[in-house]
Amino acid sequence: MSRYTPHTQEETRAMLTSLGLSTLDDLFQDIPASVRHGLPGEEQKGLTQMETMQAMEELASRNTRYRLTLRGAGCYDHFIPPIVPQLANKKEFLSAYTPYQAELSQGMLQAIFEYQTLICELTGMDVSNAGVYDFATAAAESAVMCRDRKRTAALVSAAAHPDTLAVMQTYGFGTNTEVRVVPQKNGRTDLIALQAMLTDDVASLYVQQPNFFGLLEDVPALFEAARAAGVKCILGVNPMTLALLPGGGELGADIVCGDMQPFGLPMAYGGPHAGFMACTQAMLRRLPGRIAGQTADAQGRRAFVLTLQAREQHIRREKSSSNICTNHAHCALTASIYLTYMGLQGITAVAESCLSKAHYFAEELCKIPGVSLRYEGEFFHEFVTDLPDPAAVEQALHRQGVLSGLPVEGGMLWCVTEKASKTLLDSVVNVVREVCEHA
Repeated sequence: MSRYTPHTQEETRAMLTSLGLSTLDDLFQDIPASVRHGLPGEEQKGLTQMETMQAMEELASRNTRYRLTLRGAGCYDHFIPPIVPQLANKKEFLSAYTPYQAELSQGMLQAIFEYQTLICELTGMDVSNAGVYDFATAAAESAVMCRDRKRTAALVSAAAHPDTLAVMQTYGFGTNTEVRVVPQKNGRTDLIALQAMLTDDVASLYVQQPNFFGLLEDVPALFEAARAAGVKCILGVNPMTLALLPGGGELGADIVCGDMQPFGLPMAYGGPHAGFMACTQAMLRRLPGRIAGQTADAQGRRAFVLTLQAREQHIRREKSSSNICTNHAHCALTASIYLTYMGLQGITAVAESCLSKAHYFAEELCKIPGVSLRYEGEFFHEFVTDLPDPAAVEQALHRQGVLSGLPVEGGMLWCVTEKASKTLLDSVVNVVREVCEHA
């Protein structure tokens, strides 16, 4: 044990006694025995490089490889041009660390500055931070930003992603922010219910666009009602839709947040992602996390620094409004490379492909007896259908090498991206038809 920890046997016994335990095994008794690994014995030898590679390849071969993914719900299977990981994995980017010493971190600071610029252009907002962990974290931090002494409650649409709502509630518990859920009606935020909930103690309204069910919300009407009550407006977005839909600036949002995962980041079992936050100039000093700014050095040359650091937890400590002091910087850098490479024309082409293929797929599915769209109205590339037997559909598609949509009660939340060909979508429709005929 002393080879791996700095503690002596006497120190270990003292700590166990303090915890009321007798042995180290007692410390781990809550972990199922089936997943525990004992310490390697002296007789066990390490593997050579060749043996290690062979062992890892054998493990990798157990992974299921899908020829088509029709599951989204916050994590999307888009095509990633090879140049994106090729550039992102340059050693200069992989070795850089936290950029507090500006004179030694100009490259990383410039990368953050360029990322912030891209976010502002994308969302139509005035200022962006260096990013946070993911969509849910960005939404929760946004709600905390809007608190003041008299207004401490946050309204969240029931049509938002349930994981985002859960994280916002957790943040609310820690910051004394009451999170109230605005009911949804027919898959969208209920405007009438919202108007009744806009009381004097409400600080913010969070709306997701498109929402969890894939539907487009009537954001102008929702935000107009909120602003009339003096409530700040937070828009959570899938950034891919911003190539086709109005940005937060046009819709009157105070804060726009979301996740950069659709831009060059693989699904990778659900992470890591890169949450983004952008806001109006009036909200600038409440924006958490790092902000890289452009300045000039003593010789008048263009230079970059971290700015407005007095807001940070590591400086203000208990007076700060946020405890977040870091981000998924390499993921944000990767998304910046993707955006720069694709450009507005490329992003628009991807978004239009997703839109057209999703609508084609929905129309073909709804031709099957027993299958119908659960909600009426416009959607981007996700939609919910009612199905006779969602579990049977999921299993049948799995056997065909297709990851189905996300099973929901009595139906399925489908997602279609540019990677889905018409031939593959037609084959999925045939599988669903066969399952429904035997349901």
